[in-house]
Amino acid sequence: MTPSPRPRPHRQGRPNRLGRRGRPALPTRAPGPAGHLIGAYGLLALTALLFLIFSLTLPRTFPTRDTVDSILSNQSIPAVLALAAMVPIVTGAFDLSIGYGLGLAHVMVMQLVVNVGWPWPLACLTVIGAGAVVGVLNGVIVEFGRIDSFIATLGTGSMMYAMTGWITGGGRIVPGPHGLPAAFTDIYDSKFLGIPVPAYYVLALAVALWLVLERLPLGRYLYVIGSNPRAADLVGIPTRRYSVYAFAASGLIVGFAGVLLAAQQEIGNPSVGLDYLLPAFVGALLGSTAIKPGRPNAMGTLVAVAVLAVGLTGISQMGADFWTVPLFYGATLLIAVGLAGYSARRLRTGTIAARDAPVAPPQPPSAPTQNGGAPGDPP
Repeated sequence: MTPSPRPRPHRQGRPNRLGRRGRPALPTRAPGPAGHLIGAYGLLALTALLFLIFSLTLPRTFPTRDTVDSILSNQSIPAVLALAAMVPIVTGAFDLSIGYGLGLAHVMVMQLVVNVGWPWPLACLTVIGAGAVVGVLNGVIVEFGRIDSFIATLGTGSMMYAMTGWITGGGRIVPGPHGLPAAFTDIYDSKFLGIPVPAYYVLALAVALWLVLERLPLGRYLYVIGSNPRAADLVGIPTRRYSVYAFAASGLIVGFAGVLLAAQQEIGNPSVGLDYLLPAFVGALLGSTAIKPGRPNAMGTLVAVAVLAVGLTGISQMGADFWTVPLFYGATLLIAVGLAGYSARRLRTGTIAARDAPVAPPQPPSAPTQNGGAPGDPP
């Protein structure tokens, strides 16, 4: 008889390093706890650092209650619009029509209240609902028309801008001598517990989006669609329908931002919406590098808007020229895109490292000794 070959003993110090298809796997290392903390809360720490620097540089004007109230109030609309831009980004799409939609929404509110004579609550609800309808149309064009989201939303945005000019005739909608209803302007100008009311709107919207994206199956489906649409199709997720939901949510939020803008401006300006387009995308893209690095998230977007608000307020109080604002936004946008890509690659590296980590094989049971115990037991 031919003796059976003896099994080769397992060498615990030499784990298998073969990756997929038998090829040697590249060495990957998941980021440690310190790296996770820096990636998640580094932007928040930067906000605090900027606030400290400007407070020491401008001790009489920057660290005051008026400055904080101004930041919370004036940055509410950019924050709402950044949250609106974030939702389609979760699915891997971009809605470039949000700036045009903001201009059309606030002009429509003023048109219905001032020129048509509608009650302001009805006008606001109508505009918010119309924003959701516009979002659905954007989603249908992108998903069912198979048109790239950049091109599709840029085209619909241009059409909305044309509609804004048609409604206003190229001019402004100015209220009569009695002005707008006080209850309408109070939705932006009033305070609650000493804090501007728009700050509560932003916080409530961010919490609602956080709950949907992080705690509900809908949010998980949207993230799967954004990370791997093919895998989403294979597991049975209706990608087109959920992508339309994302655009509809974006349009709904843009309509709400238009109501706030109308209450803030108190006039209908057909060209004001485009000024908010770049800050919205800077906040949404930069927010994907905070709290949940590597993917867009609501709380990270709030942190990004806070960084931008503190930086712009400090720069303006130092007497910077007007051209520094677009320069600041443009440079921050480039940094945000680069950091977002780096965070996404880092997240994938950590996932690959965890997936390809060698697993030690189970150890065979020890042979019993003559007295029935395990080796090493006292006789």
